[in-house]
Amino acid sequence: MGRIAGVAAAETRERLLSAAADVFAERGYDGTRVADIAAAAGVSNGAMYAHFSSKAELLVDALCTHGRRLLADEFAADPDRSITDVLLGIGRRLARRRDASGYLIVEALVAARRDEDVAEPMRDYVGERADWLSDLMRAAQSAGEIDTGLSPNALAHFCLLLSMGSALVTPDLHAVDEEEWAGLLAAVIAGLGRGTAQ
Repeated sequence: MGRIAGVAAAETRERLLSAAADVFAERGYDGTRVADIAAAAGVSNGAMYAHFSSKAELLVDALCTHGRRLLADEFAADPDRSITDVLLGIGRRLARRRDASGYLIVEALVAARRDEDVAEPMRDYVGERADWLSDLMRAAQSAGEIDTGLSPNALAHFCLLLSMGSALVTPDLHAVDEEEWAGLLAAVIAGLGRGTAQ
């Protein structure tokens, strides 16, 4: 099993990232071997190492690839929606069951506590998301949607805690009624905007 005939390098890389997301979510970081991911992608170990230098890099790259799609898709779906409406839409989905790749963040966070090869790129990943969310909060403040007296960095941290925590507290551990959850989020969003009229 080498590179698949007629398949471009970019497509091989995408197949590896997709396979990695599935295998890591199913077996965990420690329970996954590079050979497992290569086999799931239909390529050799050598082909895997042609694209990724380590299992740690593959984990974080898979997370980056799959994690960005949710936010990008939500904004692309309706670019005229307010930032707080987009955040509310994303927040509503946090209480629902995720597919296997949705639990990839759990594996990455756990692995980062034990493996410095994962910890360093995870700090970059979380930092990049926090910076992006902070910029988003500043834009919402400029648009008058969120109280300018609130720290954009603290708001970004709050969003990260909700998002990453929702991957840990799954509906099979503790379920919440979707309408009750949506009502709570709407109240939180309304509370964040209270100081804008002052």
